[in-house]
Amino acid sequence: MDARTLKEGVVAGRLDSDALASGFADLHKPLSDHEALVAADRCYFCHDAPCITACPTDIDIPLFIRQIATGTPDAAAKTILTQNIMGGMCARVCPTETLCEEACVRQAAEGEPVQIGRLQRYATDGLMKKGIHPFSRAASTGRRIAVVGAGPAGLSCAHRLAMYGHDVVVFDARPKAGGLNEYGIAAYKTTDDFAAREVDWLLKIGGIEIRNNTALGRDVSLDDLTTEYDAVFLGMGLGGVNALTAPGSDKDGVLDAVQFIADLRQVEDLSTLPVGRDVVVIGGGMTAVDAAVQSKLLGALNVTIVYRRGRDRMNASVWEQDLASAKGVRIITNASPVAVHGNGTVREIEFEFTDDDLDPTGETFRLAADQVFKAIGQKLDGDNLPDLDGRKIAVTGAGRTSVKGVWAGGDCAAGGDDLTVTAVAEGRDAAEDIHAQLMGR
Repeated sequence: MDARTLKEGVVAGRLDSDALASGFADLHKPLSDHEALVAADRCYFCHDAPCITACPTDIDIPLFIRQIATGTPDAAAKTILTQNIMGGMCARVCPTETLCEEACVRQAAEGEPVQIGRLQRYATDGLMKKGIHPFSRAASTGRRIAVVGAGPAGLSCAHRLAMYGHDVVVFDARPKAGGLNEYGIAAYKTTDDFAAREVDWLLKIGGIEIRNNTALGRDVSLDDLTTEYDAVFLGMGLGGVNALTAPGSDKDGVLDAVQFIADLRQVEDLSTLPVGRDVVVIGGGMTAVDAAVQSKLLGALNVTIVYRRGRDRMNASVWEQDLASAKGVRIITNASPVAVHGNGTVREIEFEFTDDDLDPTGETFRLAADQVFKAIGQKLDGDNLPDLDGRKIAVTGAGRTSVKGVWAGGDCAAGGDDLTVTAVAEGRDAAEDIHAQLMGR
C-alpha cells in the first residue's frame, strides 16, 4: 500500500492513478462472442421459464438467449428492450442473483445459473454500439405529457409515450438526466459514462424534451403541470435523506452516503476526491455497500459497515455483502449508533449492540472514524403531492394517484422495492395506462 494511504484524516490522492483505475474498472467484463455462445448454450429454453416470472419487466429470457445462440443478437436486444428500454443498465446493476438467475433451473440443478445478466448486456451493448434504435415513433397524437424525474421510471415512461406518438417534456432537478443511474450507483458497476450514453440512445426515439435544473415545487408546481399537460407522471425518486438522530451527528465528517456516491460519479479525477483513513458506513442496503466499497477503493485503510439488524435482514444481497467483504470491508450487525464523538469533527462513533427486536443490550463499543456515511434510507421531498401511503405516493393499478390525470412510479411511489428494474417496469406500465386513458380505450 502506498505511503500516502497511511496519512491521518480525510485527504485526497491516497492512491496513485494506476491503483484507482484498477479498482474502479468494470466489475463484470463483457462477454466475447465466443463466451456469449457458450453461455447461451447452457439455457434449457424452458417453456414455463421461472426466470421470466422472476423478472420485474417480464423479459422473455429464453427467447432472447435462443436468439443469441442462433447468431441474431440484435433480435435478442429488441426482445429485451421491448420490455425494458433500459436493459443495458439493468444488465449491469440488477441483482440478478436474487431474481432471474436465482430462479434459473440450472441454479436449482447445479448451483450455477445461466449468466442471464451478462448475456443481456452482450445483446444490448452490441445494438447500442451500432447506433441502432429498434423502435420508431408513431404519428403524432397531439397530446402532451409531463414527466417529473429523468431517472429510470421517468425515462421508461417517456420513451413508451413518445413511441406511441405523444409529445413528452421531462423535468429534472439535476443538471444531467439519468437519475439514480447517473448519480446513485457505484462507479465500478457502470463505467465509461454508460448512464449518459444510454440516455442519449433512448432519446433517439424523438418526441422527448428534457428540462434540467427544474424541480417540482421549486420551479414548477403540480397544479401548473396538470393545467398545461394532458397527463402527468411523477417519477422523481426520493430526494431527502433520513436523519441520524444520535447526539453529535451534526459534527463535521458525518455525511450522506448518497451525496458521496453522487460526487464520486461526477468527479473527473478520482485522485481529487477526499476520503478518510477510518470510514464507518451506517446502513445495510446497496447504498451502504456502494459507499463502503468505493471508500476502500479510494484508499481508506479501515472501512466498516454497521447495521442495526442481523445480516440476514440486510437489504443488500448476499452477493453484495460478499463483494464488500472481498474488498476488505468489515460488516458489523445488530448494532445501532448512540453517539458521535469528537471536538467539532468526528473522531469516534459509539454503538450499542441490539437484539433481534432492536432492543438495546447495554453493551457498547466505539469505532475510530474520521468520516461517517449515513446510508439509512431516503425520504420523499415535496409539498402538495397526491395522497401518500406512509412516506410514499399512494398508487393503484398501473400507478394511478389520488389526483385525476396524475400517475406515479419508481422509488417515490408506494409498493415498489427500490430497484432500477422495478422502476423501469412501473414507468412502462404507467405509460401504457396513460396512453389508454388519453386515447379513450
